[in-house]
Amino acid sequence: MAEPTRLQSSTKPALHARVREPNRGLASEIWKHRKEYLAISPFYLLFAIFGLFPIAFSMYLSFQRWDGIGEMTFNGLNNYRFMLSDPEFWKAVGNTLLIWVYSTIPMLFSALVVAFLLNASFVKFRTFFRIGYFLPNVTSLVAVAIIFSTLFSNNYGLLNYILSLFGLHSVEWLNETWGIQLAVSLMVVWRWVGYNAVIYLAGLQSIPTVLYEAAKIDGASGVQSFFRITVPILRPIILFTVITSTIGGMQIFTESQVLVGNDGGVSGGGLTIVLYLYREAFINNYFGYGAAVGWGMFVLIALFSIVNWKLVQGKSANN
Repeated sequence: MAEPTRLQSSTKPALHARVREPNRGLASEIWKHRKEYLAISPFYLLFAIFGLFPIAFSMYLSFQRWDGIGEMTFNGLNNYRFMLSDPEFWKAVGNTLLIWVYSTIPMLFSALVVAFLLNASFVKFRTFFRIGYFLPNVTSLVAVAIIFSTLFSNNYGLLNYILSLFGLHSVEWLNETWGIQLAVSLMVVWRWVGYNAVIYLAGLQSIPTVLYEAAKIDGASGVQSFFRITVPILRPIILFTVITSTIGGMQIFTESQVLVGNDGGVSGGGLTIVLYLYREAFINNYFGYGAAVGWGMFVLIALFSIVNWKLVQGKSANN
């Protein structure tokens, strides 16, 4: 009976050694490459301070009642309950979705057409046009909003001046909900067409030219080649631009604020989700509620992105 006992006691240390061996191996590997880890550590430290901490703090803050100065008071789910029952919040959601529809669909289609033309061999000075289309993306957004506010001005706007040349009555663009949303949508289109065109252009340049040559031999027109060759091959890139445009479109803020102010203009036609968040948190000093709106916006963006991804992927599978 003594011999099995000695065998068991002799095997236990070996088992423990085998279990602990990976941990010692991982630690030794980290220590072995400590210089490399030390070199990349500033990024992770900055990300933890300016990325992870604000995210975690905003989640904690969304359950609090705080004016930014006094003590925090635990508020439970009341911030979220009020958000879901507030008509102003849902109005901001509706405005944001409408502006997204008005801007994203024509923007992506125009960017695809522009990229196709910039990639065509018959277009001269293509480098000049590529730079010209991309310039709006690096222009100050505040300056762009100010320029568009003069274009759509109710009294002395350029658009109303053009209408007067044809004997038409002036339109109070910024006093109508649809006029405000149209102005904001045009700003988004003007700013992002060139950016998405450059992305599409990179994808177009990876398509073999023999496909277009074969289509031309078969008698296909340029339009047919565009919809039968270009669009199907670019579907992964189109999916990427749809997702990024969805994320950006749901976060519209500067365009509306500079154009019509913090209240979203007449009848709140320009009130977007981020503008609503800014108004509640930084003007009304409801920081806890503003954090809750931020997380509500996160959920909406995630759901909307998934829906768009499913739609584009579904079309790709069917084809």
